[in-house]
Amino acid sequence: MLKQERALHTRHALVRSAAEVFERHGYVRAKLAEISAGAGVSPGALHFHFENKAAVAATVQAVAAENLRRAARTATRRPGLDPLQRLTDASYVLAERLRQDVVARAGSRLSGDEACRTDVDLGAEWRACVHRLLTEASARNLLAGGVSRADATASVVAATTGLEVLGRTDPEWLSPTTLTRVWRVTLPRLARPGALSRLSPGPGA
Repeated sequence: MLKQERALHTRHALVRSAAEVFERHGYVRAKLAEISAGAGVSPGALHFHFENKAAVAATVQAVAAENLRRAARTATRRPGLDPLQRLTDASYVLAERLRQDVVARAGSRLSGDEACRTDVDLGAEWRACVHRLLTEASARNLLAGGVSRADATASVVAATTGLEVLGRTDPEWLSPTTLTRVWRVTLPRLARPGALSRLSPGPGA
């Protein structure tokens, strides 16, 4: 049991170190030697857990995806809230996860890197989530007149994805303050007046 616990601890340390290296250098320039050194293990120990750099990157993406999916599920399934509020809340939860979790940040960056493509596409998953919630909002007659689901989805995805990219170099772009500014402008255009009056553009709604 102790041997298994040590192996699990080493694997976790390697994933975190890899995330830090991938975030700092990107996939192509990342070196396995730097990853193993950051985890405090030998290169041999790294290769015991991962066959190559691609395998390390795939694991970082998988861990990031699971963490971000769990966060999104928590926000988007809250009972008693309409879909536009759940969408707003989800953006705050995901932004906070990206701010606080280097694995989430690195996984998101790797997901869009052509050099290390896997089956994980976090951008596509977020687009699907946004589209699903806006489809629900449309079905409940919550969207403003003249606003199509396609236009609304494109606008929300562009704004939130843009913040994620900008946040890679300046975390303030992913702060609640910045997100609130975005939603203060966006929600009045998305929601019909009756629905808007029940929405909060800020976190913790």
